[in-house]
Amino acid sequence: MRLADRTRNFTSFKVVDYLQAAVELQAQGRDIVRMVIGEPGFVTAQPIVESAKQALSDGKTSYTPPCGIPELRQAIADNYRRGYGLSIDPQRIIVTTGSSAALGMICDLLLNPGDGLLMSDPGYPCNPNFVRRLDAEPQFVPVEAEENYQLTAALAASHWRENTVGVMVASPSNPTGEIISRDNLAALYREVADRGGNLVVDEIYHGLTYGDEHIPSILEITDKAFVVNSFSKYFGMTGWRLGWMVIPEGLSEIINVMVQNFYISSPSVAQYAALEAFKPETMDILESRRSEFKKCRDFLVPALRELGFGIRHVPDGAFYVYADVQAFTDDSEAFCWQLLHEHGVACTPGTDFGHHRANHHVRFAYTEPMDRLKLGVERLRNALK
Repeated sequence: MRLADRTRNFTSFKVVDYLQAAVELQAQGRDIVRMVIGEPGFVTAQPIVESAKQALSDGKTSYTPPCGIPELRQAIADNYRRGYGLSIDPQRIIVTTGSSAALGMICDLLLNPGDGLLMSDPGYPCNPNFVRRLDAEPQFVPVEAEENYQLTAALAASHWRENTVGVMVASPSNPTGEIISRDNLAALYREVADRGGNLVVDEIYHGLTYGDEHIPSILEITDKAFVVNSFSKYFGMTGWRLGWMVIPEGLSEIINVMVQNFYISSPSVAQYAALEAFKPETMDILESRRSEFKKCRDFLVPALRELGFGIRHVPDGAFYVYADVQAFTDDSEAFCWQLLHEHGVACTPGTDFGHHRANHHVRFAYTEPMDRLKLGVERLRNALK
Protein backbone atom coordinates (compact mmCIF):
# COMPACT_ATOMS: atom_id res chain seq x y z
CA MET A 1 0.00 0.00 0.00
CA ARG A 2 1.32 3.44 -0.91
CA LEU A 3 1.55 5.79 2.07
CA ALA A 4 2.48 9.45 2.29
CA ASP A 5 6.21 10.02 2.74
CA ARG A 6 5.64 12.10 5.89
CA THR A 7 4.36 9.08 7.80
CA ARG A 8 7.91 7.71 7.88
CA ASN A 9 8.91 10.61 10.12
CA PHE A 10 6.19 10.16 12.73
CA THR A 11 7.44 8.94 16.10
CA SER A 12 5.55 6.75 18.54
CA PHE A 13 4.15 8.10 21.79
CA LYS A 14 6.27 5.83 24.01
CA VAL A 15 4.28 6.54 27.16
CA VAL A 16 1.35 4.77 25.48
CA ASP A 17 3.59 1.81 24.59
CA TYR A 18 4.65 1.41 28.22
CA LEU A 19 1.12 1.98 29.49
CA GLN A 20 -0.25 -0.67 27.14
CA ALA A 21 2.39 -3.13 28.33
CA ALA A 22 1.50 -2.35 31.95
CA VAL A 23 -2.20 -2.93 31.27
CA GLU A 24 -1.42 -6.26 29.59
CA LEU A 25 0.63 -7.37 32.61
CA GLN A 26 -2.21 -6.35 34.93
CA ALA A 27 -4.63 -8.42 32.84
CA GLN A 28 -2.33 -11.38 33.52
CA GLY A 29 -2.72 -10.80 37.26
CA ARG A 30 0.44 -8.74 37.89
CA ASP A 31 0.28 -5.79 40.27
CA ILE A 32 1.82 -2.76 38.52
CA VAL A 33 2.51 0.61 40.13
CA ARG A 34 1.67 2.95 37.27
CA MET A 35 3.90 6.03 37.35
CA VAL A 36 3.89 6.25 33.59
CA ILE A 37 1.05 8.37 32.18
CA GLY A 38 0.06 11.96 32.87
CA GLU A 39 -3.45 11.21 34.00
CA PRO A 40 -4.82 12.15 37.44
CA GLY A 41 -5.58 9.05 39.49
CA PHE A 42 -8.82 10.61 40.70
CA VAL A 43 -12.09 9.99 38.89
CA THR A 44 -13.83 13.06 37.50
CA ALA A 45 -15.33 15.19 40.29
CA GLN A 46 -18.92 14.22 41.06
CA PRO A 47 -20.49 17.65 40.33
CA ILE A 48 -19.11 17.43 36.78
CA VAL A 49 -20.47 13.90 36.40
CA GLU A 50 -23.90 15.00 37.65
CA SER A 51 -23.87 17.88 35.18
CA ALA A 52 -23.23 15.40 32.38
CA LYS A 53 -26.09 13.19 33.54
CA GLN A 54 -28.40 16.20 33.50
CA ALA A 55 -27.27 17.12 30.00
CA LEU A 56 -28.07 13.60 28.82
CA SER A 57 -31.48 13.70 30.50
CA ASP A 58 -32.16 17.03 28.82
CA GLY A 59 -31.27 15.61 25.41
CA LYS A 60 -28.22 17.84 24.89
CA THR A 61 -26.58 15.33 22.58
CA SER A 62 -26.54 17.22 19.27
CA TYR A 63 -23.80 19.08 17.45
CA THR A 64 -22.95 22.38 19.10
CA PRO A 65 -21.61 25.57 17.50
CA PRO A 66 -18.16 24.72 16.11
CA CYS A 67 -16.20 26.88 18.54
CA GLY A 68 -18.13 25.77 21.61
CA ILE A 69 -21.37 26.51 23.40
CA PRO A 70 -21.54 30.22 24.35
CA GLU A 71 -22.05 29.41 28.05
CA LEU A 72 -18.76 27.52 28.24
CA ARG A 73 -16.77 30.12 26.32
CA GLN A 74 -18.09 32.73 28.73
CA ALA A 75 -17.31 30.53 31.75
CA ILE A 76 -13.71 30.17 30.56
CA ALA A 77 -13.47 33.94 30.06
CA ASP A 78 -14.84 34.47 33.59
CA ASN A 79 -12.20 32.09 34.93
CA TYR A 80 -9.45 34.20 33.34
CA ARG A 81 -10.97 37.27 35.00
CA ARG A 82 -11.03 35.63 38.43
CA GLY A 83 -7.67 33.89 38.21
CA TYR A 84 -5.58 36.36 36.23
CA GLY A 85 -7.47 39.66 36.29
CA LEU A 86 -7.88 39.50 32.50
CA SER A 87 -10.81 40.62 30.38
CA ILE A 88 -10.91 38.28 27.38
CA ASP A 89 -13.53 38.41 24.66
CA PRO A 90 -15.23 34.97 24.61
CA GLN A 91 -14.99 35.11 20.80
CA ARG A 92 -11.23 34.61 21.21
CA ILE A 93 -11.85 31.40 23.19
CA ILE A 94 -12.23 28.26 21.07
CA VAL A 95 -13.42 25.03 22.71
CA THR A 96 -11.60 22.03 21.22
CA THR A 97 -11.58 18.23 21.39
CA GLY A 98 -8.80 18.14 23.95
CA SER A 99 -5.68 20.26 23.86
CA SER A 100 -4.37 18.03 21.06
CA ALA A 101 -6.88 19.50 18.61
CA ALA A 102 -5.85 22.99 19.69
CA LEU A 103 -2.12 22.30 19.27
CA GLY A 104 -2.74 20.72 15.87
CA MET A 105 -4.92 23.55 14.58
CA ILE A 106 -2.47 26.22 15.69
CA CYS A 107 0.24 24.42 13.72
CA ASP A 108 -2.14 24.18 10.76
CA LEU A 109 -2.74 27.91 11.04
CA LEU A 110 0.92 28.97 11.27
CA LEU A 111 3.05 26.51 9.31
CA ASN A 112 3.68 26.06 5.61
CA PRO A 113 5.70 23.12 4.26
CA GLY A 114 9.37 23.76 5.01
CA ASP A 115 8.71 26.17 7.89
CA GLY A 116 10.35 25.56 11.24
CA LEU A 117 9.00 25.79 14.80
CA LEU A 118 11.37 25.97 17.76
CA MET A 119 10.58 23.74 20.75
CA SER A 120 12.43 22.54 23.82
CA ASP A 121 14.21 19.19 24.04
CA PRO A 122 12.97 17.53 26.26
CA GLY A 123 9.34 18.40 25.54
CA TYR A 124 5.88 16.99 24.90
CA PRO A 125 6.28 14.06 22.44
CA CYS A 126 3.30 14.85 20.20
CA ASN A 127 4.30 18.42 19.32
CA PRO A 128 6.95 17.44 16.73
CA ASN A 129 4.42 15.23 14.97
CA PHE A 130 1.88 18.05 14.73
CA VAL A 131 4.62 19.92 12.85
CA ARG A 132 5.74 16.97 10.73
CA ARG A 133 2.23 16.26 9.46
CA LEU A 134 2.41 19.63 7.70
CA ASP A 135 5.76 18.80 6.11
CA ALA A 136 7.27 21.42 8.37
CA GLU A 137 10.32 21.09 10.62
CA PRO A 138 10.35 20.70 14.40
CA GLN A 139 13.47 22.55 15.51
CA PHE A 140 14.72 21.14 18.81
CA VAL A 141 16.54 23.32 21.31
CA PRO A 142 18.45 21.37 23.99
CA VAL A 143 17.62 22.69 27.46
CA GLU A 144 19.25 21.88 30.79
CA ALA A 145 18.30 21.89 34.46
CA GLU A 146 20.20 25.19 34.83
CA GLU A 147 17.54 26.77 32.56
CA ASN A 148 14.70 24.96 34.35
CA TYR A 149 14.51 22.84 31.17
CA GLN A 150 12.84 25.82 29.49
CA LEU A 151 13.48 27.89 26.38
CA THR A 152 14.79 31.40 27.02
CA ALA A 153 14.98 34.48 24.82
CA ALA A 154 18.73 33.91 24.40
CA LEU A 155 18.22 30.29 23.35
CA ALA A 156 15.50 31.29 20.88
CA ALA A 157 17.81 33.92 19.38
CA SER A 158 20.77 31.56 19.05
CA HIS A 159 18.73 28.76 17.47
CA TRP A 160 16.54 30.88 15.19
CA ARG A 161 16.96 29.88 11.54
CA GLU A 162 15.99 31.38 8.23
CA ASN A 163 12.87 29.18 8.04
CA THR A 164 11.83 29.57 11.71
CA VAL A 165 8.36 31.11 12.08
CA GLY A 166 7.74 30.74 15.81
CA VAL A 167 8.33 29.12 19.18
CA MET A 168 6.26 26.63 21.16
CA VAL A 169 6.76 26.33 24.94
CA ALA A 170 4.89 24.83 27.89
CA SER A 171 4.69 26.21 31.41
CA PRO A 172 4.48 24.13 33.57
CA SER A 173 6.13 21.69 31.23
CA ASN A 174 5.87 18.03 30.41
CA PRO A 175 8.07 16.08 31.26
CA THR A 176 9.83 18.27 33.81
CA GLY A 177 7.09 20.16 35.67
CA GLU A 178 9.13 23.37 35.40
CA ILE A 179 7.70 26.86 34.85
CA ILE A 180 8.79 29.97 32.97
CA SER A 181 9.00 33.07 35.15
CA ARG A 182 7.15 36.23 34.17
CA ASP A 183 10.36 38.05 33.24
CA ASN A 184 11.62 35.18 31.09
CA LEU A 185 8.21 34.76 29.45
CA ALA A 186 8.07 38.48 28.60
CA ALA A 187 11.64 38.42 27.24
CA LEU A 188 10.88 35.34 25.14
CA TYR A 189 7.78 36.99 23.66
CA ARG A 190 9.71 40.16 22.79
CA GLU A 191 12.45 38.14 21.09
CA VAL A 192 9.96 36.15 19.02
CA ALA A 193 7.83 39.17 18.15
CA ASP A 194 10.88 41.22 17.13
CA ARG A 195 11.73 38.47 14.65
CA GLY A 196 8.21 38.49 13.20
CA GLY A 197 7.37 35.11 14.69
CA ASN A 198 4.50 33.68 16.71
CA LEU A 199 4.63 32.38 20.28
CA VAL A 200 2.50 29.38 21.31
CA VAL A 201 2.24 28.65 25.03
CA ASP A 202 0.88 25.37 26.38
CA GLU A 203 -0.70 26.15 29.77
CA ILE A 204 -2.54 22.87 30.32
CA TYR A 205 -0.94 22.35 33.74
CA HIS A 206 -1.99 25.74 35.08
CA GLY A 207 -3.71 25.13 38.40
CA LEU A 208 -1.32 22.28 39.21
CA THR A 209 1.40 24.35 40.86
CA TYR A 210 2.57 24.04 44.43
CA GLY A 211 4.13 27.27 45.62
CA ASP A 212 2.62 30.54 46.79
CA GLU A 213 3.82 32.44 43.72
CA HIS A 214 1.28 33.22 40.99
CA ILE A 215 2.14 31.35 37.78
CA PRO A 216 1.87 33.86 34.93
CA SER A 217 -0.10 33.33 31.77
CA ILE A 218 1.36 34.75 28.57
CA LEU A 219 -2.02 36.51 28.22
CA GLU A 220 -0.99 38.79 31.10
CA ILE A 221 1.93 39.94 28.94
CA THR A 222 0.40 40.08 25.45
CA ASP A 223 -2.85 39.34 23.62
CA LYS A 224 -0.89 38.44 20.48
CA ALA A 225 0.23 34.96 21.59
CA PHE A 226 -1.61 31.65 21.25
CA VAL A 227 -2.59 29.81 24.43
CA VAL A 228 -3.59 26.16 24.76
CA ASN A 229 -5.34 24.76 27.83
CA SER A 230 -7.34 21.68 28.76
CA PHE A 231 -9.93 20.19 31.07
CA SER A 232 -7.81 17.04 31.34
CA LYS A 233 -5.20 17.80 34.00
CA TYR A 234 -6.32 20.21 36.75
CA PHE A 235 -9.99 19.51 36.08
CA GLY A 236 -9.47 15.74 35.89
CA MET A 237 -11.50 15.17 32.69
CA THR A 238 -9.01 13.25 30.55
CA GLY A 239 -11.46 10.88 28.86
CA TRP A 240 -13.98 13.63 28.14
CA ARG A 241 -11.65 15.01 25.42
CA LEU A 242 -12.19 18.69 26.00
CA GLY A 243 -9.80 21.63 25.85
CA TRP A 244 -9.62 25.19 24.63
CA MET A 245 -7.35 27.75 23.06
CA VAL A 246 -7.20 31.53 23.25
CA ILE A 247 -6.31 33.13 19.93
CA PRO A 248 -5.30 36.66 18.94
CA GLU A 249 -7.99 39.07 17.81
CA GLY A 250 -9.16 38.70 14.23
CA LEU A 251 -8.62 34.95 13.81
CA SER A 252 -12.00 33.64 14.96
CA GLU A 253 -13.47 33.39 11.46
CA ILE A 254 -10.70 31.21 9.98
CA ILE A 255 -10.57 29.05 13.11
CA ASN A 256 -14.34 28.58 12.87
CA VAL A 257 -13.92 27.32 9.30
CA MET A 258 -11.16 24.95 10.37
CA VAL A 259 -13.20 23.47 13.21
CA GLN A 260 -16.24 23.03 10.94
CA ASN A 261 -14.14 20.94 8.59
CA PHE A 262 -11.81 19.11 10.97
CA TYR A 263 -14.20 17.84 13.66
CA ILE A 264 -17.49 19.83 13.41
CA SER A 265 -17.69 20.48 17.15
CA SER A 266 -16.44 19.22 20.51
CA PRO A 267 -18.49 16.59 22.39
CA SER A 268 -21.72 18.23 23.51
CA VAL A 269 -22.15 16.35 26.79
CA ALA A 270 -18.55 17.08 27.79
CA GLN A 271 -19.12 20.80 27.19
CA TYR A 272 -22.23 20.95 29.35
CA ALA A 273 -20.49 18.90 32.03
CA ALA A 274 -17.53 21.30 32.01
CA LEU A 275 -19.79 24.21 32.95
CA GLU A 276 -19.78 22.74 36.44
CA ALA A 277 -15.98 22.66 36.58
CA PHE A 278 -15.72 26.34 37.47
CA LYS A 279 -18.36 26.28 40.23
CA PRO A 280 -17.10 26.86 43.80
CA GLU A 281 -18.17 23.39 44.99
CA THR A 282 -16.15 21.74 42.23
CA MET A 283 -13.17 24.05 42.67
CA ASP A 284 -13.00 23.05 46.35
CA ILE A 285 -12.70 19.40 45.29
CA LEU A 286 -10.04 20.21 42.70
CA GLU A 287 -8.03 22.26 45.19
CA SER A 288 -8.06 19.41 47.70
CA ARG A 289 -6.76 17.13 44.96
CA ARG A 290 -4.01 19.62 44.14
CA SER A 291 -2.99 19.42 47.80
CA GLU A 292 -2.73 15.64 47.48
CA PHE A 293 -0.53 15.99 44.42
CA LYS A 294 1.76 18.33 46.38
CA LYS A 295 2.06 15.76 49.16
CA CYS A 296 2.93 13.12 46.59
CA ARG A 297 5.59 15.35 45.02
CA ASP A 298 7.06 16.20 48.42
CA PHE A 299 7.31 12.48 49.20
CA LEU A 300 8.58 11.26 45.85
CA VAL A 301 11.38 13.75 45.12
CA PRO A 302 13.41 13.10 48.32
CA ALA A 303 12.65 9.37 48.10
CA LEU A 304 14.07 9.18 44.57
CA ARG A 305 17.08 11.27 45.52
CA GLU A 306 17.80 8.91 48.40
CA LEU A 307 17.83 6.01 45.93
CA GLY A 308 20.40 7.77 43.76
CA PHE A 309 18.28 9.42 41.06
CA GLY A 310 19.57 12.83 40.02
CA ILE A 311 16.99 15.60 40.55
CA ARG A 312 18.53 19.07 40.47
CA HIS A 313 15.62 20.88 42.11
CA VAL A 314 12.00 20.28 43.06
CA PRO A 315 9.62 20.82 40.11
CA ASP A 316 7.10 23.61 40.61
CA GLY A 317 4.12 22.18 38.76
CA ALA A 318 2.33 19.42 36.82
CA PHE A 319 2.75 15.95 38.37
CA TYR A 320 6.09 14.80 36.98
CA VAL A 321 9.64 14.24 38.17
CA TYR A 322 12.29 14.15 35.43
CA ALA A 323 15.10 12.15 36.97
CA ASP A 324 18.68 11.51 35.87
CA VAL A 325 19.48 7.76 35.85
CA GLN A 326 23.16 7.87 34.87
CA ALA A 327 24.03 6.28 38.21
CA PHE A 328 22.24 3.13 37.02
CA THR A 329 22.18 3.03 33.21
CA ASP A 330 22.89 4.74 29.92
CA ASP A 331 19.83 3.15 28.29
CA SER A 332 16.65 4.58 29.76
CA GLU A 333 14.35 2.45 27.59
CA ALA A 334 15.92 -0.84 28.67
CA PHE A 335 15.92 0.43 32.26
CA CYS A 336 12.17 1.19 32.12
CA TRP A 337 11.33 -2.15 30.47
CA GLN A 338 13.27 -3.97 33.18
CA LEU A 339 11.54 -2.03 35.96
CA LEU A 340 8.18 -2.88 34.42
CA HIS A 341 8.61 -6.57 33.68
CA GLU A 342 10.82 -7.59 36.59
CA HIS A 343 9.73 -5.23 39.37
CA GLY A 344 6.19 -4.06 38.55
CA VAL A 345 6.94 -0.33 38.24
CA ALA A 346 5.88 1.54 35.09
CA CYS A 347 7.63 4.80 34.22
CA THR A 348 8.57 6.56 30.97
CA PRO A 349 12.03 6.74 29.35
CA GLY A 350 13.49 10.11 28.49
CA THR A 351 13.61 9.02 24.84
CA ASP A 352 9.87 9.74 24.65
CA PHE A 353 10.53 13.45 25.13
CA GLY A 354 13.34 14.19 22.72
CA HIS A 355 16.99 13.47 22.03
CA HIS A 356 19.10 15.62 24.34
CA ARG A 357 20.54 13.34 27.04
CA ALA A 358 17.34 11.34 26.67
CA ASN A 359 18.93 8.00 27.53
CA HIS A 360 20.06 9.46 30.83
CA HIS A 361 16.57 10.34 32.10
CA VAL A 362 13.23 8.84 33.03
CA ARG A 363 9.95 10.52 33.94
CA PHE A 364 7.95 9.50 36.99
CA ALA A 365 4.29 10.62 37.22
CA TYR A 366 3.07 10.99 40.80
CA THR A 367 -0.59 10.52 39.93
CA GLU A 368 -1.33 7.40 41.98
CA PRO A 369 -2.36 7.49 45.68
CA MET A 370 0.37 7.86 48.28
CA ASP A 371 0.28 4.20 49.35
CA ARG A 372 0.91 3.14 45.74
CA LEU A 373 3.80 5.60 45.38
CA LYS A 374 5.36 4.22 48.55
CA LEU A 375 5.03 0.71 47.17
CA GLY A 376 6.63 1.89 43.92
CA VAL A 377 9.58 3.41 45.78
CA GLU A 378 10.05 0.20 47.75
CA ARG A 379 10.09 -1.80 44.52
CA LEU A 380 12.61 0.64 43.05
CA ARG A 381 14.79 0.20 46.13
CA ASN A 382 14.74 -3.58 45.69
CA ALA A 383 15.40 -3.27 41.94
CA LEU A 384 18.43 -1.03 42.42
CA LYS A 385 20.05 -3.38 44.91
